[in-house]
This record gives sequence, C-alpha cells and structure tokens, in this order.
Amino acid sequence: MSAMTAGISGTATADDCGCTDYRVSRRSLLRGAAGFAGAAVATSLVGDVFTQTAYGNVVGGNVLVVVSLRGGADGLSLVVPHGDPAYAAARPNIGVPTSSLLAKDPMFGLHPAFAPLVPMWSAGTFGAVHAVGLPQPNRSHFAAMEEVEDADPGSAERRGWINRMVGLMGPADPVRGMQLGGGVVPTSLYGEQPTVSLRNYKDLTLPGATGSWAAPTRQSLSTAWDGVDNALGRGAVSALDVTQRLAPLSGTSPPANGARYPLTSLGQALGETARTIRADLGARLIAVDCGAWDHHTGLGTVQAGLLRNNANDLAQSLAGFFTDLGTTADRVTVLTISEFGRRVEENGGNGLDHGYGNCMLALGAGVRGGRYLAQWPGLADGNLVQGDLAVTTDYRSVLSETLVARFPEVSVPQVLPGFTPAAVGLF
Repeated sequence: MSAMTAGISGTATADDCGCTDYRVSRRSLLRGAAGFAGAAVATSLVGDVFTQTAYGNVVGGNVLVVVSLRGGADGLSLVVPHGDPAYAAARPNIGVPTSSLLAKDPMFGLHPAFAPLVPMWSAGTFGAVHAVGLPQPNRSHFAAMEEVEDADPGSAERRGWINRMVGLMGPADPVRGMQLGGGVVPTSLYGEQPTVSLRNYKDLTLPGATGSWAAPTRQSLSTAWDGVDNALGRGAVSALDVTQRLAPLSGTSPPANGARYPLTSLGQALGETARTIRADLGARLIAVDCGAWDHHTGLGTVQAGLLRNNANDLAQSLAGFFTDLGTTADRVTVLTISEFGRRVEENGGNGLDHGYGNCMLALGAGVRGGRYLAQWPGLADGNLVQGDLAVTTDYRSVLSETLVARFPEVSVPQVLPGFTPAAVGLF
C-alpha cells in the first residue's frame, strides 16, 4: 500500500503575506488532522482520497457547495458599503470607489470583478449578507477556522457541522460529504461519519491498478480485506468501494454547456464539483477551498492587486460552475464563508490586518437574491469592535436558514446544537 497523500488546497500563496499565524497554524492543523485520521481509519489505498467505511448510495436531491475563502477575505471590498461615509475615509488608497461598483443600492455595491455574476444578481439568484461572522471576535486563522467549521462552540468533540449533517441523511456513505480540490479533510467534514477528500479525479486510482493489472489488483485487495472487521479493514473496503463508484469520473472531460473556467485551483475544483453533481452519484454537501485571502500587504486598488485577482478568480469560477451545471443548477446552492473579515482602516502596506465582521455570498437554487441583507452597524469609530466591523448576524443563522430551505429532511438543531437562529431572509 502507498502512503496517503496530504495536501492543502489553494493556500500556498497565502503564506507569502508573512502572517505567522496562518503559515504555521494552518499547516500544522491540517497535517495533524491528516496524521490522526490516517492512523484511526486506514485510507492509504487510494492515492489522494480520504474515506472511512462506506455503505449505501443516496442519489438526487439538493446539493450545497460551501466555498471557503481561506485567509480572511475582506468583505468590505467584495460587498462595499459605499453609502457609509466612514468607509472611504478609512481607506484613502485601497477603497473601492462608488463609481466602479456593480448592482449598487444606496448603501452597498459589488466589487467590479463580480461582473460575470451580475446576470445572476439581476435574475435574483445571487445575494449577499453583510456584518456576519462568529459570535465573538477571533482573529487567529487557526482557531477561527476551527470554530467556524465546527459550529459547536464549547464542545470538546472534534466534529464538523457538515459531518454531523451527513450523519442525519441516511446510511453512512462517504460520497455524500466531499471536499474537492484538496487531499486533507477540513474540520467541517471531519468526524465519525465517512467523507471523501479528493484533489482531482485523475488521481483516483488504486496503487498498481492500471491497465491489465486493474482487475486482478482490485480482486486481490478485495479478497485480502474481506471480513476484516476493524478500522483498518473497514477503511480498505471503503477505499475500494469509493474508487469503484467514482470510476466514471476518473477520465477527463470538457465542461458542459460551453462553460469556461479560469486555469486556477479554484476553477479546477469547481469544474470537478460540477462533474460530480451532474453525475448524480450521491454527493449532497461539497466543500471547496479558495485560498490566499490573507492580504496584509498589496491588497491593491480596484484596477489591480491581490484582492482584484482573487475576486476575478472567484467570480469567473462561479460563473463557469453554474453554466457547467445547466439545468442541474436547479438543485444546487453555493455559500461562501471566511474565518473572519479584515480591519476597517487600511495599514501602511496598502493592506488590511485581521478583523471581525464580514460578508457571505449565496448563489443558486432557492436564493432570494438581487439584494443585500444586513443589520448594518455602521463604520464610525463608536460602532466598531476594536477597530473592526461589528457582527450583527451570526454566520450560523445563514447556515441554519440554508439548511431549513434546502434540506428540510434534516434536523437543523442537531447540525447546529444549542443555537437559536435569527431570521435572515435569504431564502
């Protein structure tokens, strides 16, 4: 057996910002998670795949895709509060001017890089929630990502909200909860329920099982692990099952409906996500990482810079994704989430340090879009939390409303234990 390949999707360039917290803690967290999970549940049979035991195959139904903007995306640049006079005053060099904004209302407007998504905004299938985030400030990448993806404050159990959710959807099935674009299970998927983390489908192979060796290798492994009732045996059986079920996707195929993706990690991951959904093999929740949002320096202007590059990638990848889905998009919803926002005031490096309040974007099926939802606290000094945008909507209220609308068969209090959601109006 070969060793499990562990990878961090889309985070390499984020390390260039010099943020020690992100560089050290993010890597050590995921490496630790990979090592623990690999020791507990044998997954090394499948190059870049992490699975546990697999039984059952539920297909059809609604799908939620969660795109994580790793590093702390600046929601004040993505959904700009141009109607708040304190915004421009705090960002004389990096503020997005009102004249360049898309889909403006008197308070908010979209960054001009979101032009590919304006048709969805106009159609009412793209909306935004602002001043959203954790119930208390947490400006550590390591701790904030863990808290956001666990979504169960105070619990000692290491188990993510997506893992809890897939456990409520029928017999265990690793394909039901997936991460695409990376080889390490994120906290949101980690837990007792089987899940899959996969960099791409071309790597979905059994070691040595190529060409004329494919069938005998699979048969030998099946015979060797048949009846081995322990974590190692169940993991091996799971790996064999997953590679068999997902084998139709192992080849390459162009996007459908004339869709085009940027040649980026996110573009590739969302392309694989669209293929997975169109194949209807049972995936219901898919996590996708979009890294490098930790812009301490060089965030740039509306014309060029790190944020403009990231926003271009995000918008073009999402536009390609929904085009690729075609009519299948009728059952697919996308949420973006980030561990925290950025400071209101720019720093001396034309960037932004770690902040608090942020925005979330929602696109696709069920969304009542074409509008901005916010209990706006204001950006004047007296309204800030230690210099940051205040949070007036707990991000779990957005999750809760999404799950109630799109997955009515699931008990949301079991997914988000101990939480009483507030109405958002997104669906």
